[in-house]
Amino acid sequence: MNVIANTTIISNFAAVGRLDVLRNLLGRLYITTDVFAEIQDGMAEGYDFYAGIESQIHPLPPDGWLHLTSLDGDEELRFFSRLPSALNRGEASCLAVASLRGWAFLTDDARARAAARECKVLVSGTLGILSKAVETELLSMDQADMLLNGMIQAGYPPYSSLVELYMV
Repeated sequence: MNVIANTTIISNFAAVGRLDVLRNLLGRLYITTDVFAEIQDGMAEGYDFYAGIESQIHPLPPDGWLHLTSLDGDEELRFFSRLPSALNRGEASCLAVASLRGWAFLTDDARARAAARECKVLVSGTLGILSKAVETELLSMDQADMLLNGMIQAGYPPYSSLVELYMV
């Protein structure tokens, strides 16, 4: 199944220098042109953790693992225009693509997750990726917990540790 991610997922892993977790776990990950624009805006605002990300975005380099896609056709554009205005363009474009193409959607935004569930789109987020990385032994629990703590220090707030997540 193809997977598309909004900016927060990319940001969380980029902020701790571990985009490789997404690459190793998913192989190929899609982002929309709207998400790419948000990443470019972030670079312009000084978010240095995005440095070098363009070298991983296909088709900029042909072997990039982050694949750029855009809304395609009238149906996706109409779906996008009907989504709640509370969703930003990156979230809304990802949800439109995921819904109409049958893809999974990675987001940490509560409104986007709720909209995805309403649209019957498989949705997960940063914690789901970290949990899957532990489950598949890509990361140890301690490594995943260290990444989450780094993300929290960079501004990602939901849990103080994966241990706490598993205790919920």
